[in-house]
Amino acid sequence: MSRVIRAAVFQTAWTGDKESMIQVHEQAARDAAAQGAHVLCFQELFYGPYFCQVQDPAFYEYAERIPDGPIVGRFQRLARELNLVLVLPMYEEEQPGVLYNTAAVIDADGSYLGKYRKTHIPQVKGFWEKFYFRPGNSGWPVFDTKAGRIGVYICYDRHFPEGWRALGLAGAEVVFNPSATSRGLSGYLWQLEQPAAAVANEYFVGAINRVGVEEYGDNDFYGTSYFVDPEARFVGEVAGDKETELVVRDLDLAKLREVRDRWQFYRDRNPSAYGPLTAP
Repeated sequence: MSRVIRAAVFQTAWTGDKESMIQVHEQAARDAAAQGAHVLCFQELFYGPYFCQVQDPAFYEYAERIPDGPIVGRFQRLARELNLVLVLPMYEEEQPGVLYNTAAVIDADGSYLGKYRKTHIPQVKGFWEKFYFRPGNSGWPVFDTKAGRIGVYICYDRHFPEGWRALGLAGAEVVFNPSATSRGLSGYLWQLEQPAAAVANEYFVGAINRVGVEEYGDNDFYGTSYFVDPEARFVGEVAGDKETELVVRDLDLAKLREVRDRWQFYRDRNPSAYGPLTAP
């Protein structure tokens, strides 16, 4: 039996200031709701620039408490007004000097459901993230929302299969991968890794990327956000590579059972053989 949710992802360019960036995302939420979306995920560090192109402590001020900070509260009210599940990739301050790259999940009634903290933190040219973030310690939670069972895996995480699998084992139906990734570095992987993860773990994936070049470096964020199903088929068109775009797609969650009945990946796992993978 068909079980369809309407899901959305939003890619956009840095506006130049925090408040206008928040307003752009509030309007995207209203536009998604007007198109009948049940759930919407924003891009990595959605209300700021991708400041990890430089190492500057001035950007620590972008961090706030989750869920007690003003941005979560603001979007809780919006989620409740629009009856829309929201995934908010943010900069989190647990306490001064303890900072994470985090996604907060808000249900359609405005209730805060929890957070995922990015597990794998890069430190390479143009992506100096260890200067800003501790490795996440949240595990891989899956959130029961009005739109279904939602997981989050942030940007660089996607290169590591372990978290994808953990989200599948926890029952995720849709996993969002909010990102900030540049044309020269990862373009050849962008339409490879997430479809492969969707197939291997038998769920839908929503992949989100920024667009444009920001003033803090020469990273060229190439958009091309998309949804992919557990057979590695794109759901509708892939977004463009230069412009702001809201991608809204219908995902039939009944396909998960169909695919899992065909491919018994979870039955045929052999965890007793995997000890060397986690040995020090």
